[in-house]
Amino acid sequence: MLAPMVNENTPHTNDYHVTAIGYVHSCYQEKFGIPRQPGLAPEARASIEILAPYDRDEAFRGLESVSHIWLVFIFHQSMRKQWRPTVRPPRLGGNQRIGVFATRSNFRPNPIGLSLVSLEGISRRDNRLWLDVRGADLLEGTPILDIKPYLPYADSVAGAEAGIANTPPVPIPVVFSPQAQSQLAALDARIYPGVEALIHDSLRYDPRPAYRKDEEAGRIYGCRFYDLNIRWQVVDGVIEVESVERD
Repeated sequence: MLAPMVNENTPHTNDYHVTAIGYVHSCYQEKFGIPRQPGLAPEARASIEILAPYDRDEAFRGLESVSHIWLVFIFHQSMRKQWRPTVRPPRLGGNQRIGVFATRSNFRPNPIGLSLVSLEGISRRDNRLWLDVRGADLLEGTPILDIKPYLPYADSVAGAEAGIANTPPVPIPVVFSPQAQSQLAALDARIYPGVEALIHDSLRYDPRPAYRKDEEAGRIYGCRFYDLNIRWQVVDGVIEVESVERD
């Protein structure tokens, strides 16, 4: 093993400071119900408001030709004073612990996340620079630290292994009650684009805590997407959406 080379330009500190370049405006208004990985809900839409002085047009020149981008962000609602070396991933039923660095858990020594999303457009609105994205797994108000283009030749590795997450999660059926169907039909599609698919795709991987699923059969749950309150329950392995009501 080679010893690290140190010179006068090597920083001798464990503390680094970062600055948000923007904030997320998301269809997801609370943590519960957000897919555990990006891309699982293609209709999950978000807009990133870029802050000054980073909102200069030339800083994004060329990004319009990119289809997907990596977002580096802060888990701003999962910050803890102390970190733990192990976590309980849902893939293992929430009862078995493995090392935090072997997972994508949001409870990390530094609460930094990485998300791959589809870039839908770049525009100026109200004299502000915005990036519109889809397939997001981001909470309203998430601070964005950096944006990088997805490179197909470098970021996709044939034959890669991912340990406990080597295969996609198994979805379960989602059905809508007559009341929920009626409420969805009454919504303005321009304000709530793809909302039925958003609800379906967000719930089909069962957002309930894995270690409590057997205890809570039949319980009514609630999620907030946009300004909509989604009420649902699990009956015989099927998620039933009972109602979709505006605030």
